[in-house]
Amino acid sequence: MNVRTAERGDRPAIRDVARRSLQASYSLSPEAITGAVSEWYGEAALDEATNDEQRHLLVADREGQVVGFAESELSGEDATLLWLHVDPAYRGEGIGTALFEETRERLTEAGADRMVGRVLADNIDGNGFYEAQGFEQVDEADLEIAGHHHVENVWAESGDGGLQALKSADGATVYVDETDWDDGSAAKFYTVYRDEDGTDHYGYFCSNCNRLANAMDAMGRIECDNCGNARKPTRWDAAYL
Repeated sequence: MNVRTAERGDRPAIRDVARRSLQASYSLSPEAITGAVSEWYGEAALDEATNDEQRHLLVADREGQVVGFAESELSGEDATLLWLHVDPAYRGEGIGTALFEETRERLTEAGADRMVGRVLADNIDGNGFYEAQGFEQVDEADLEIAGHHHVENVWAESGDGGLQALKSADGATVYVDETDWDDGSAAKFYTVYRDEDGTDHYGYFCSNCNRLANAMDAMGRIECDNCGNARKPTRWDAAYL
């Protein structure tokens, strides 16, 4: 088996693996899965993934057949494993581990000093995989998928709790949770708390200009007053399904 950078000719196989993997791992309707695959792995989305130098799309090639893939991104020193899918017919053969290790090696070479991964709580195999890699569950989030609420677990490399102290404009100490974020148009927004325990929400930290941004409208839109970085829908937003 060979783990390599995805090529244009791999795209139909990537979509097929994603569909099979989602069907096996998540309690989502056929319509939701079809919509998700079209949105996340359509030609435009894959063009973006392959043309962005901060993104890595790797496939596991077994005798010319794509049996798994991993998608990740680098933002500063933070690395995020967005997706790791293995065809259910080939699970248990070390393919996921090989994709994970090659992804981590490439991200480390690109300057990452930590990796974070997210997986729905009801994906038993996915959560077990991160635990087997020595990761710790550091947070969870409530996510709405096709009108239903789900819990997404956040995993980080062991020993990395993710809370970093920061001074606000009024001189108070606040805490940035680097394991909990929303994607922005230019860079991530990290959740900020007033307390070190992460229970009193303060606002957000814009990683594009390294400024605090604590404004959110009724629709859940976050926008940085300093640089204009704005929150985009997450990959699990109902609109995507």
